[in-house]
Amino acid sequence: MSAESTGQNEDYLRAFRRRFRDWRGSRPFWAGLLVLLGGFPIMYLPYANLQLGHLTLAMSTTGGAGSLIIGVLLVVLGISLWFQRHVRTFAGTAAILLALVSIPVSNLGGFGFGFLLSLIGGALAIAWAPGQEEERVSSTYKTPSRATAAPDTAPQGTASEDTAQPGAVPLVKGDDLSGTTPTNGTNGRHSAG
Repeated sequence: MSAESTGQNEDYLRAFRRRFRDWRGSRPFWAGLLVLLGGFPIMYLPYANLQLGHLTLAMSTTGGAGSLIIGVLLVVLGISLWFQRHVRTFAGTAAILLALVSIPVSNLGGFGFGFLLSLIGGALAIAWAPGQEEERVSSTYKTPSRATAAPDTAPQGTASEDTAQPGAVPLVKGDDLSGTTPTNGTNGRHSAG
């Protein structure tokens, strides 16, 4: 490579990173990753054999098949959070319930690692909401013009360009801010009777 090369690999990697960032931002990525990673210790540890010198410690329990099912389900839920983001509430709730069930079934939920990862991932999945920019909707509400208020009665420092809505009338002392309609005196709340 010379100093004058175009650097096509850098552009490709930069474009890949940008596409991955956009894909990751449009779904509960971290929730899916935590649920996915939480399934592995729950699935693996009941079948693991620890070697401590010449001593073999078997971790297998009577709930070995149950922990395998729980672990596989958590991995599938983590992947579904990535590729089916509309099931995030169901997948998050199921991940939390499976993490709780893994405590008695699978060696305290994979010694707490799988339990905590799945619990936090499920909570993140439930809390995640798609970040869409909302379109601005123009207000249909028009403020009534003040025929009776003189310009010299407005408080100092308030002008029509400083108001929240264009064309709004500045407030003066004694204005009714309860939101009642002048025609029938209601404020939009329904009566209990």
